[in-house]
Amino acid sequence: MSIKTKIAALALATLAVAGSLATTTTTAEAYTIKPWQVGAGIATAAIVGTAIAASSGPVYYSDYRRCRWTASYNQFGQFMGNVRVCNYY
Repeated sequence: MSIKTKIAALALATLAVAGSLATTTTTAEAYTIKPWQVGAGIATAAIVGTAIAASSGPVYYSDYRRCRWTASYNQFGQFMGNVRVCNYY
């Protein structure tokens, strides 16, 4: 592991420990949930989910695959032969 990876892992672990300490030291408060709050939550989830789904492009699934031959090289850049590469569309 590189030093940058070790520092990032240590920072993430520190953040996780600090977050768990912050959540365990707060007091718990119970309250009743009103029916309109449940409806508002479902409506918000539907609106946000629709917006996320609409932001991405169309996705087409099929069994069609397109194959081609491409050159294969080893780690030294020497030609090893041709291999068949298939993409599913």
